[in-house]
Amino acid sequence: MPASLHPSGANGADVDRARRKGLRIALAVSVGFTWAVASGAVIPFLGPLFAAQLLIGSARPLSVAKAIAMVAIVIAAGVVLQALAAVTAGKPMVLLLLLGLFYFVCFHAQATGKGGAAIFLMLVVGIMVPLLTVLHPDLGSSALAILAHGIGSGIVLMWLAHALVPDRGTVNAAPEAPEAPFVHPHPILRAAADTIILLMIVTVCLTKDEWATAMVIPITVASLQTQLDVSAGARASIGLVLVNLIGGIAASLAFVLLQIRPSLLSMFVLVLLAGLVFGGRAALSSTAAKVHAGALTTFLLIFGAGVSPLPGTAAESFSTRIGYIAVAISYAMLLGTLLWPRTSPASPSLPIARGT
Repeated sequence: MPASLHPSGANGADVDRARRKGLRIALAVSVGFTWAVASGAVIPFLGPLFAAQLLIGSARPLSVAKAIAMVAIVIAAGVVLQALAAVTAGKPMVLLLLLGLFYFVCFHAQATGKGGAAIFLMLVVGIMVPLLTVLHPDLGSSALAILAHGIGSGIVLMWLAHALVPDRGTVNAAPEAPEAPFVHPHPILRAAADTIILLMIVTVCLTKDEWATAMVIPITVASLQTQLDVSAGARASIGLVLVNLIGGIAASLAFVLLQIRPSLLSMFVLVLLAGLVFGGRAALSSTAAKVHAGALTTFLLIFGAGVSPLPGTAAESFSTRIGYIAVAISYAMLLGTLLWPRTSPASPSLPIARGT
């Protein structure tokens, strides 16, 4: 057996930690998704999606203080965005400029190695709240309630997953040094390109009646933007597309199987399997981890939209929602290839120097 795969020693411990991390991700998304559907949640994938991002982003659970701070920041951002969307509903250009500024701040933080998993959460807030506020004013304050429930349940799922599957033998161990964050060599250009890409698709959803219910498109685009840089190489680009498509195909197959045997148990097993496959690979310390995390996001979006449609989407067929994901992937990859600043193949990103 190769040394790198041997179950004993430091490498063995790393593999065991990765496996347990993958199991935490799978349990969190399956339990959270099943519970959300059973309790009648409007957007059942939101809590599991947030939980997966938090579990993938760190091997350790958030402290209570950090969790409270994250909830406060997300809710505050949601309140501000909802107020801005309501005030500027009759002035679309003003709303789009403000959203563009919000997206740019998020993407710039990501390009400079800051924010971690919180960046994608903030982007989801920046997409979901304005779209629900402008396109579904009858929801009133429900958009914020849905958001608060999603982030709160995501944090609870993260804590439960760590309680059920703790890291063995690391209770008294010193905390691991966090992985050095990376900064894009052209953070402003990358952030500006990402802002244009996301803002354009959000604008389409706001202005085209046939896409008014296609919230999964900009969320999927934002997910892809937090993954591998397609401009780094053709092989990376193809791999990104294929893995995300596999996530969509897996969601389609899972939905068909659920239609054959519709039950909460069947749903739990199907989501658990997807969590083990995609979440397990997302837990590994590799450059492809983010891509597999994106595939899990794609699975949750498509399967969630099929099981419990987003507000206003009940009349759409499941195939239409799958088409939305295909559009999102094609759009993000095409615009990313055209607009993202090129990076050196040998050094696609630069590590931030650690303090001494």
